[in-house]
Amino acid sequence: MIPKVALVGRPNVGKSTLFNRLLRRRRAITDPTPGVTRDPIEEQALIMGKPLRLIDTGGFKLDREKDAGLDKIVVERTLDIIKNADLIVLLFAADEFTAEDEEFISVLRPFWKRVIAAVNKTEGGRREAEAWNLLSYGFEELLFISAEHGDRIAELEAAIVSRLDFSAVVPESDFLQENTNNQRIALALLGKPNTGKSTLSNRLTVSEASIVSPVPGTTRDVVEGEFTYKNKKFIVLDTAGIRRKSKVTENIEYYSVNRAFKTLEKADIVFLLMDAQEGLSDQDKKITAQACAKGRGVIFALNKWDTIPQIKNTLTAVKDKIHFFFGQMNYAPIIPVCALDGTGVDELLNTAIRMHAQLCRRTDTAVLNQAVSKWQEEYPPPQNPKARFKIKYAVQLSVNPVKFAFFTSRPKVVSEAYQSYLCNKIRKDLGYSLIPVGIEMRPSSRERNK
Repeated sequence: MIPKVALVGRPNVGKSTLFNRLLRRRRAITDPTPGVTRDPIEEQALIMGKPLRLIDTGGFKLDREKDAGLDKIVVERTLDIIKNADLIVLLFAADEFTAEDEEFISVLRPFWKRVIAAVNKTEGGRREAEAWNLLSYGFEELLFISAEHGDRIAELEAAIVSRLDFSAVVPESDFLQENTNNQRIALALLGKPNTGKSTLSNRLTVSEASIVSPVPGTTRDVVEGEFTYKNKKFIVLDTAGIRRKSKVTENIEYYSVNRAFKTLEKADIVFLLMDAQEGLSDQDKKITAQACAKGRGVIFALNKWDTIPQIKNTLTAVKDKIHFFFGQMNYAPIIPVCALDGTGVDELLNTAIRMHAQLCRRTDTAVLNQAVSKWQEEYPPPQNPKARFKIKYAVQLSVNPVKFAFFTSRPKVVSEAYQSYLCNKIRKDLGYSLIPVGIEMRPSSRERNK
């Protein structure tokens, strides 16, 4: 079992900066505003060649009644993580020692043998002399570091590794292979604030990894989780709610929204969550457009469906409205769910499995070109001299995303309507009925040689 290391401390001591430094990439949002991190963020890391689970936690606060009780939930979640961590890195800031620091030390007494104390923001020896006073609280050792500048991070890494038991951990080669395994299905939960993304994430992972609150914007960073369903491994990426650009006023929310969109790089399939009562928005359209442009599968999840009066043909009417709103996306599944009680979640996952199989499907070139000949017979290209073209042959360029190239006599004159026709025929005849299909028109060899 891979050891877990929790980074803890009061707000604004640099936990997220240290988290990013140890991961060697920008994963957690960092900002001078106290309390940026709410949901714990857990990532697999290699420290001195050793694999471990690194957890960035929310700040420990004395005043926990702000943000509609969110501070209390954040602290409770941090305490749960401390109880289950194999090692606890308690971070202080050299520029200030507060009552919150002192109370947190008291809270950690039952776990004292698992605590490493590190003083951050000591670049160039800054304020180290005052920080030595922390030894009066019973620490055997203090490590002075700068997470932002990288000062003495190697010493901290050595201390972390020396305090952990790696005897039950798989070899590093197996660890790296596991993390490059393309068989796992990555699901990104996207949508407006308060559509139930975190509730669905917790249900899928059978956990409380994502904080659930009626406060819009509760989720800030991307919270990752894993689960298995029908012998398939899934990764869930719970993201911040995406609002209109004009309403994004804080730096933190700006970074949150950017991270949410960047999950499209890691995702195979997007669950676009919509509040069944509120309906569609322009933001839903923008999210979907970006997902389709990257070739990701999209499933419209109508959450809170239990709150809709169950009148005959209600679902049909909602589906018609979505199809009208999203234009060329009649292929995308629409599934009513209730993340709170689990209604419709099995159908959501079964559809995701079928969709992923299509994303990974490869069509034999001979089969593809037989189909292309048939399609041209059924709908011949225009005979007008100015618009005339002929498709010579086609190849599949890639899977996940699925892309095809059509080599034609005159690629520039192939109309969008004819390209849409080809996409629809690919979906209908070749087994790609649930996903976006990308196509390119390229000049045939004869055209290139002219």
